[in-house]
Parts: sequence; C-alpha cells; structure tokens
Amino acid sequence: MRLFVFGYGFSAQALAKRLLAKGWDVTATWRAEGGAARLAALGVRPVHADDRAAIAGTLKATQALLVTAPPGPGGCPGLNALVPALAIAGAFPDWTGYLSTTGVYGDRQGGWVTETSALAAQSVEGARRVGAERDWREVGRGMGLTVATFRLPGIYGPGRSALDRLRAGQARRVAAPGQVFSRIHVDDLAGGLEASIDRPRAGGIYNLCDDAPASNSEVVAYAAELLGLAPPPEVALDDAELSPVALRFYAESKRVSNARAKAELSWRPAYPTYREGLRAILDAGG
Repeated sequence: MRLFVFGYGFSAQALAKRLLAKGWDVTATWRAEGGAARLAALGVRPVHADDRAAIAGTLKATQALLVTAPPGPGGCPGLNALVPALAIAGAFPDWTGYLSTTGVYGDRQGGWVTETSALAAQSVEGARRVGAERDWREVGRGMGLTVATFRLPGIYGPGRSALDRLRAGQARRVAAPGQVFSRIHVDDLAGGLEASIDRPRAGGIYNLCDDAPASNSEVVAYAAELLGLAPPPEVALDDAELSPVALRFYAESKRVSNARAKAELSWRPAYPTYREGLRAILDAGG
C-alpha cells in the first residue's frame, strides 16, 4: 500500500508515521533545498514537486493521496500538479484527502458550525480554501476520484504547542472577551485521516477537531500550570499590537462540531480536550 503526499509537513508526517508502522510505502514531494534528504531520513521516498513524470509513475501504484499544500493566487498547487499526472498515469487512488481549514466558516460569534453550515470566509486565504475545496470536489466528480475534504482548526503537538511557546518566552495571553476556537492534536488529526482511508466516501467533508473549544488565554494558562510557571499576564486585544495574520485570527470566534467524523468514521479523539493533549506532550518529554 502506498501513500503519496503533496506538501509534506507537520500533519502529513503524523499520518506517514502511523502508516509506515503498518508497512505502507510513503512517497512525498519536496521543493526546498535539502528536502529530498530530509524525507529520505524519515523513511519517505522523495519526488520533486515539479517532476511530473516521476509523480505520474508514483501515482500508478498509489492507494491514498493526501494534499496539504495551501492554495495561492493560482489556486491549489497540488491540484495543478496532480490532475495532469493522474491523467497521464491513468491512476485512480482509492482515497484522495484534501486538507482545508475551519476558516472557511468565518466568524460565528462563538456559535457552533457543522459541515452543512454556510461558508462565510472573511479573508483572502479563507476564500482561496473555499475555492480549492470546490475545485477538488469537481475534479473528483469529473475524474471518478473518491475525494474527501477535511476542515481543520489550530493544530498542535510535540514541538508545536503552548508548552514550547512558554519555554521560549513567546507565549501571550490575549484577552478577547467571548473569543473561542477549536483545536486538534496532530495525532488525532492523523487518526481521523486514517479512519477516512479505511472508509472512503466520495464528496465526504469532515471537521476534525477536539471536543472543547476554548480561548487562547485559557490554554496558555493551563500550559503554564503544567510547567509550574506563572502564566503570562493578559493583554487586552487593542493593546496587543498583533500582526495582521493574528488580528484576522482574533476576529473570528466559533465552536466546531466533530459529530459527523465520529458518526461516519467511528473516530474518537484520543485527546478530547487541550488538557489531555498538553499533558501527554509533557509526559512524553515534549
């Protein structure tokens, strides 16, 4: 069995680790200098993202295709590279997964959203994700591919959590009254993707997130408690001098439902709240 990844990063590495342990072959694209060597060191076969012939050859024997690269002004780079290669190879993976974002829902003033909620992206980046989702669904229907879309919130895990930011002196507690968001441990994300690979459904859309939306301030305070540190003082949003990207983040507040993923994929997060997730990272030495 082979997993092919277009855009090998934090999320893809977690899935690859699970599947490699089960005897899968994993191939991924690279572009940056040194990328091929880094992939090979992880047991992943490297293919350059611009080598269409090599990608087509790999796709001929691919059962699961994961696309993680974010869209740009020209759309999804994975779609632009992979669709011609799929056609050249005459390849039909059993499962194609596209990683999107819960940013497609926009601001809901703390209300709940499900996969059937209207999309209301509030940024250029979110709008591009809406377009990429649509394009992949159309490609799936047009080419007879089983394409599933995964809308993801903030992703954390070993080496990338509030614990690391606190240790580095970079953690902030921004007071944004009423602002909450969902998150997911990277291992739970990988588990959800694997569950979908086992139960592929064409056109499936899934929110993968934990069970406890919470504020940034709450999460950082708990992480500080785990480390035995005093939590950073809260800073009012208007006084925080945030970057434009961070300001867009704090402009949205919503609670994301994972009920469909639980019902259709028989998936359950091993870390249902940030508390279990952060404790597990700390206990593992992270």
